[in-house]
Amino acid sequence: MSRGAAGANAEETAGERRQLLNVAYRLLGSVAESEDAVQEAYTRWYALPRGRRDEITSPGAWLTTVTGRICLDVLGSARARRERYVGAWLPDPLPDRTEWGLGPSTGLADPADQLVLDESVTMAFLVVLESMTPAERVAFVLHDVFRYPFAEIAAVLGRTPAACKQLAASARRRAGAAQAPVSAAAGRADAVRRVKEAWESKDIAALVDLLDPAAVMTADGGGLVGAALRPIEGGARIAQYMVAIADKAPGLELLERSVNGAAGRVGPRARGRHDRGGVDRNHRRRPPR
Repeated sequence: MSRGAAGANAEETAGERRQLLNVAYRLLGSVAESEDAVQEAYTRWYALPRGRRDEITSPGAWLTTVTGRICLDVLGSARARRERYVGAWLPDPLPDRTEWGLGPSTGLADPADQLVLDESVTMAFLVVLESMTPAERVAFVLHDVFRYPFAEIAAVLGRTPAACKQLAASARRRAGAAQAPVSAAAGRADAVRRVKEAWESKDIAALVDLLDPAAVMTADGGGLVGAALRPIEGGARIAQYMVAIADKAPGLELLERSVNGAAGRVGPRARGRHDRGGVDRNHRRRPPR
């Protein structure tokens, strides 16, 4: 391969990072773990002998396959960790980009800036993905979200294209059964604002009126803060729990922020004297792997 061809190959490889991060985040639901998976894929790429790399006609496809396999391994080990984790397990939220604490002054490009915010990264969608088996999740995300053919997905999962198609169909049924109506952005923002006002005034009746009677609240403290260990069911019980939190956290302010591209509220934790500000890039601490 000529130097010019090698340079083009290297440029193409580097240009795949954004796509790989988007794939990994939807598979893992964690920016930190997605960064690790993509970095590991690039490490394996550059560890290949130069001649072997030159033989690969599509570095992007190779990197996607390797990233998918790494994510599959992470999902498998995560399932084992969750059996030892006390409480609910939710995907790491993706904060508003202004909250990451990185910017032009640092000279660093944050991975959050490379994530495409669409319906496939909403918290509701990610929670549905968490209910799938690792293989179902990989098949579903790669095919239904990113439109990869089953022949390529088969290389990731080590199964036949027909088996991958069945996995995606099974995952699709799970997603369809769990799918709930999504309110318009303007309506959602207004509802979030009204919930905040009712919470601040500790108005249980107003909260009950705003919440669906069949609503379910799930909390995940990640081992850092106290949280309900089991889902709280019913608008009335959720309202009481929310007011109890307000009583236990005097002075806590809920800030209006975009969470995974949708209107939400964020309660910033108190900073220690060594904190640098911004959002904790690891978001939560899990039990040791």
